Amino acid sequence: MIFDGFNEKALGFLDEINENNNKVWFENNRYRWKEYILDANVAYVEEMGEHLIALDPFIKAKPKVSGSLFKIYRDVRFSKDKTPIKTKIGIIFWRGNTHRMQSSSFYMHYTSSEVFVASGIRTFKTDLLKQYREYIKVEKNAQELDGILNDLKEDGIQVVEPYYKRYPQGFKKEDKYAHLSLFNCLYAYTTFKPNKTFFSKRIINKNFKFYDKTLRLYEFLYEVTISK
Repeated sequence: MIFDGFNEKALGFLDEINENNNKVWFENNRYRWKEYILDANVAYVEEMGEHLIALDPFIKAKPKVSGSLFKIYRDVRFSKDKTPIKTKIGIIFWRGNTHRMQSSSFYMHYTSSEVFVASGIRTFKTDLLKQYREYIKVEKNAQELDGILNDLKEDGIQVVEPYYKRYPQGFKKEDKYAHLSLFNCLYAYTTFKPNKTFFSKRIINKNFKFYDKTLRLYEFLYEVTISK
């Protein structure tokens, strides 16, 4: 499938979902979701996946729902948002044998008003959080991560802010790299409005350049996920 950019009709369709967020409406319009959103997303995963092999030969790019594409239906059991249909369309490429959301990844989502592109891990669940903290207790690892984050910021790339206010057990405020223990996730990101580039094949190069610039963080976090 050839990727020529995301479909401009997708944004209007997402706005329609906002106004008609129920399963009956969506099932009556599922064909439009496939035409406006799913088909372009599948083509994007196939095309971008081929590019990302240059950064990571082991990258997982699976052009299907529950692979690199997220389900359109929300699991309301685990969400504060109880509307059944998602209006944020997510796409993910990852490395490793753990769950895709607990793996180092290249990620993108878009709504009708914003495109969000990121590299890293967007949530540390309990086991991964412990693993991360143990990994950065090694000074060499903490020093490397601190340098990566500083370089990203100097390059004008946004990095998620620390979440916790109190230092966890095993870390002291006076420790040089203690601030790294305050993260509950770790990723670099950029945002922009859907534009002509987004609706053309040029979005491949735009996003690839961002992933290339943030590759060191992606690689560092992969090492975290396989550490014991």
